Amino acid sequence: MKKICFASNNTKKLEEIRAALSGKMDIISLSELGCTEELAETGDTLYDNAFQKARYVFDRYGVDCFADDTGLEVAALDGAPGVYSGRFAGEPRSDQRNVDLLLHKMAGIPNREASFRTVIALILKGKEYAFEGKVDGVIVHERVGDKGFGYDPVFQPTGFKATFAELTMEEKNQISHRGRAVAKLVHFLLTADF
Repeated sequence: MKKICFASNNTKKLEEIRAALSGKMDIISLSELGCTEELAETGDTLYDNAFQKARYVFDRYGVDCFADDTGLEVAALDGAPGVYSGRFAGEPRSDQRNVDLLLHKMAGIPNREASFRTVIALILKGKEYAFEGKVDGVIVHERVGDKGFGYDPVFQPTGFKATFAELTMEEKNQISHRGRAVAKLVHFLLTADF
């Protein structure tokens, strides 16, 4: 089976990616690669951050790899937190504090429109590729559900009465920003010759 590194140690993201590529490709994590350092995300865009991480792993370890960056873009907050979604409430990173801050900033705001975007940067045999997925929805007024991670308990995708945190991993993967980007990545990987 072909091996590729997912430049992440986020166990939830790894579960989602491994489920999508189950039986088709062997996905190894950063820790399995022997990389224990935190990868920098100092870019101005999701593309910058994803490629910054992928290039670091490729240059340092010489393995085919992909990395992602995801941002929650809230219309009433002029696209924030966006590229700063993971560290919206500062360091150390905390999903709990990020969601608390978002709900605080959204208090009393009627326009709840938001989008989740994921960019996946792939480096395969030294060539670079990018895949993007997006899902629209709204920010609900309080946390609902206990599945998923990050902003999942407060993001309700368009056409659903449930937040991401109420959906099973399979349901979420079918419609989520990451699921859509991963579908493009999977199609590419399964048809690429490497």
